Amino acid sequence: MFRMWAKIIKDTRLVRDTVICISDYSMSRTAMVFQALDDICYEFDLGKPIWLDATIHEFKVHDKARFYQDNFIEHIDFDFLEIQVIEE
Repeated sequence: MFRMWAKIIKDTRLVRDTVICISDYSMSRTAMVFQALDDICYEFDLGKPIWLDATIHEFKVHDKARFYQDNFIEHIDFDFLEIQVIEE
């Protein structure tokens, strides 16, 4: 099972979190990451963030990425959204 943990952080405090599980292994890993991020944004009522080069690099190296205001088109009322793959 593919699981991704998402956290919304504001002022160094965890405001909200969720774990998204995907069990459809006919999808590629990249497709599962994008599907999980879509589900996270739907659950948190957020617009989809933009993957900047630094975000992509961070995710490739650590299986974790942070999306700041620069990654979003609309204004966000938190410091960052962090996603992390916790199980594959």
